[in-house]
This record gives sequence, structure tokens and C-alpha cells, in this order.
Amino acid sequence: MPKPHPAAPVFATKRIVTRRGPDPKQDRAARTKLLVLAAAAELFARQGFRQTSIQAVADRVRMTKGAVYFHYPTKEALAVAVVEEHYARWPHLLEEVSAEGFGPLDTVVQLLARAACAFRDDSIVQAGARLQIERPQIDAELPTPYVDWTELLTSLLLAAREAGELRQGVVPGAAARSLVAAFFGAQHISDVLHDRTDVVERWAEVSELLFHSIRAR
Repeated sequence: MPKPHPAAPVFATKRIVTRRGPDPKQDRAARTKLLVLAAAAELFARQGFRQTSIQAVADRVRMTKGAVYFHYPTKEALAVAVVEEHYARWPHLLEEVSAEGFGPLDTVVQLLARAACAFRDDSIVQAGARLQIERPQIDAELPTPYVDWTELLTSLLLAAREAGELRQGVVPGAAARSLVAAFFGAQHISDVLHDRTDVVERWAEVSELLFHSIRAR
């Protein structure tokens, strides 16, 4: 292949190496996949795994069943994707709270308070929680619940103890397990009794009691 002439204009070389923009077809497929995921989450949250069909998801996004299956080959795959997206919410929440400069104990307070809001408002979070409860009905491996929350809160409470924020005698691991149990118990009871409309208020009541008992005076 002949080499470019030395006098060739520079922009000619730039045209050769310029990267292509995003493929419109790929962008459209990604947006469609997210629409399917959101529609499925709304149905899973309201109806549960067994009562939600791929046809119902397709109808909700005005697509054919075949189009839904193109993105998610089975209903189980769709459920797993919703649960994984549920868990993907929490690292973003931690980044948001951490950026605001709270101490370790107040980071825990804020994380759980904002997680309560997510359980009230976010259908992905609601659906992920319901699907975890219904895991015996789903022929697929789902992420193990509660473990990551317990490990995260344990690490934050260890830092809180080092900072002198915990009452003497409080064991960070035990406190983390108690907070996780109380939080997820409160949101579940709120779901059963009031469709989570009062989950923020109910968690605020429990939170005030628990953090009063472990915070240094």
C-alpha cells in the first residue's frame, strides 16, 4: 500500500483515525432492553413471579413476545436481571452519601433512610425484594440477600468505633446484623400492611430507637 504523500493535508490523516460514534442500532437495543426491564419490574413488584407472564411484559411495552425473548430468553433470566439491577442501586447510593461528607455512623443513618425511600418509590427495588422472597419459585440462581448490606454496615460501624462514635460495648458486627434485620423487617411489614406507603415513617421510628442505643453519648 503506498505511503501518503508528505504534502498531504493533516485532516486527511485525522479522517482515517477518527472513531465512529455509537451505533444507533445498539443504542436503540439498549434502550429497549431497559424498557423491558422496567416494565417487568413493575409487574413483578405488583403481581409476583408466577402471576407475571412474558406476554404481559410484552403488552406493557407494546412489543411482541419474540421481541422480549430477544433481550431476555426466559422469564427466569428477566427475574435475575431485575434482582441484579436491584443490587446495583446500592453502590450508587453509597457513593452519593459518601460524597456528602458524613461521619461513618451518620453514613449508616443516611444510607438506611435513603434506602427506605427507594423501597417506597423505586419499582426495581420493590421487585427485587419480592423476587428474593419468591426465590423458591424461580428456577435460577439469585444473589444472596442481606450479606452485602451486613458487611457494608459492619465496616462502617468499625470505622465509627474507631472515631469514638459508638457507645462503649457496642459490637459492630452484632449491631450491623441487628440493623439489617430491623430494616428489612420494617420494610417487609410495611409492604404487607400498607404497600410500603409508610415505610419511610416506620423506618424512622425504628431508626431513632436503634441509633439512640448505639451512639456514643
